[in-house]
Amino acid sequence: MFDIDRIYNSQNDRIWAVNRLAADISGGIRQKRKFPQKVMVWLAVCSKGVSPVVIFENGTVDHDRYIKEVLPAALKFGNDTFGAAWTFQQDDARSHIHAKSQECPDLNPLDYCIWDEPAHQVNWETVKSKKTLINEVKRAVRKVSVDVVFESCSSWINRLSQVKGNYLR
Repeated sequence: MFDIDRIYNSQNDRIWAVNRLAADISGGIRQKRKFPQKVMVWLAVCSKGVSPVVIFENGTVDHDRYIKEVLPAALKFGNDTFGAAWTFQQDDARSHIHAKSQECPDLNPLDYCIWDEPAHQVNWETVKSKKTLINEVKRAVRKVSVDVVFESCSSWINRLSQVKGNYLR
């Protein structure tokens, strides 16, 4: 989810300072609107690159929207990139675990670092509306570093090889 008030996660974004004044000088005060304009974004990544972005301007993604809007983009990207020899991986997002969605392939996000890339590529000074947010997200996705994507894929493969047992969730 991207909104026009920039990226800020109160659980992850920390400022270390000796006191509140020093924290505020370093950016500790974050003004946010009560109901900022926002868009939901879907993106696939693999060791060979980044898919075209799918942007949901309104509402949330249920299983019907997922099947109709995301899976065609994902399947096209997979087929164009790998031909017939590729597999989606399932995660537990609500729209992905619906019985109808289970009949279709799915993609598991590799790492949160992938989302960090476009979020930090957005020129937040130009984002003033949903339209400018969408334009900036599209531009930012095109600038995602192939090296970061490859590193994320390599890291995931290394972590997968360490799993013991035969059930992954």
